[in-house]
Amino acid sequence: MSKRPRAPRVVAELGRPETPQETADRKAENSRTYRARKTVNNLVLSLLVTVAAVLMIVLLVPRNDQPIDRSVDFAAIAAQLQPTVEEPLVVPVLPDGWTTNSAEWRSGSTDAVPSWYIGLVTAENQYIGFNQAINANPTWLAQQVKSEAPTDTVTIDGVTWDVYRNSAPPADRGNFNEALITTAGASTYALIGTASNDDFETIARQMAPAIAANK
Repeated sequence: MSKRPRAPRVVAELGRPETPQETADRKAENSRTYRARKTVNNLVLSLLVTVAAVLMIVLLVPRNDQPIDRSVDFAAIAAQLQPTVEEPLVVPVLPDGWTTNSAEWRSGSTDAVPSWYIGLVTAENQYIGFNQAINANPTWLAQQVKSEAPTDTVTIDGVTWDVYRNSAPPADRGNFNEALITTAGASTYALIGTASNDDFETIARQMAPAIAANK
């Protein structure tokens, strides 16, 4: 004797058996929901794996808690240059907390005035650029001080400097708020930057013996 066909299942929400179309729609929706949930789970798992990898790299990379000193050894550079330069190059002793971010011989390819340059950074993180130009001309000087005229003179440890101040609006001054300029021998010495008057005086005092010896 053959079995009777099973009666269609009554769905509580419908209060009646599903139609074949409703059954197909329900299964399709369940399949879509499953795939969406699977995609989200995979994304979360991938994110956790990525974070774990980054943390592992951070933990494995050796770290040095000591501050990095990127100061340039300008004294060594000057020692290499000096045999090729007739004028004695100024090599200042930097005050505590000061650093240098650059030191180089500038050949003067555009203005024909070569110079020894040191970029100084004060303890307050302000800039003073030092140039010792050899046989400088008025054009070179005008370029350094943006054609400003000297406004004053100051004598520091026996060396007299012309004082220049930038008359442009503060936003247009760049790295030139103030400058000290003096000459000795065939050299023109220029201190130009954004530092305080005290810092200008401090570095000028450090350079005074070398400049005075060149007279």
